Amino acid sequence: MAAEPQKPLMPKATAVWLVDNTSLTFEQIADFCGLHPLEVKGIADEDVAKGIKGQDPVSAGQLTRDAIEAAEKDPKIRLKMAAPKHKMPAIKQKKAPRYTPVSKRQDKPDAVYWLLRNHPEMADADIIKLIGTTKATIQKIRERSHWNATNIKAVDPVTLGLCTQLELDLAVTRANVKRERAAKRAAKTGATLKPLEEAVPAAVIEDDSADRPEDETSEP
Repeated sequence: MAAEPQKPLMPKATAVWLVDNTSLTFEQIADFCGLHPLEVKGIADEDVAKGIKGQDPVSAGQLTRDAIEAAEKDPKIRLKMAAPKHKMPAIKQKKAPRYTPVSKRQDKPDAVYWLLRNHPEMADADIIKLIGTTKATIQKIRERSHWNATNIKAVDPVTLGLCTQLELDLAVTRANVKRERAAKRAAKTGATLKPLEEAVPAAVIEDDSADRPEDETSEP
């Protein structure tokens, strides 16, 4: 389906200027401005658009002098909007936060704890984007100051249905790439990354057996 021809942003003001400053026909002006020929005739007779200041389509980059002169010589020519001199960049739509069903929101702390323990290379922003939590919640779970800290267990977010395995793998890969780039920049400047034990609190890097059922940790 063909797109409709673009029209001036201020059609009546543009029509006023064309009526006053050119010898274009009412039909030509009406076609370019998206108006009815009788409405353009009313503008010429000062019955329509009284008090509206004319808008110069040439200075606005909507028409060229050559296009107007050619149309003045041939009433059959229909004017078209001139191509913009500067191409405007496309506006990137901001992605909406991930929606999590109410029934699964209570599982987020378990998923956050699992990510902090198993993927310390992931930044808070990576975790927020992956499962839709908040920075404050992550910090409280990291410090074990969460209101439900005693009941939080490390559970894979994929198992909880908070993300897919593909999304998790992609998030981990991106986090590792960022970490490698940071390491290279630090090497160039002579700085070094903190050891994992210093970067992540001991409360997070604790023995996995703390969250395992007794039948998994005890000997047969």
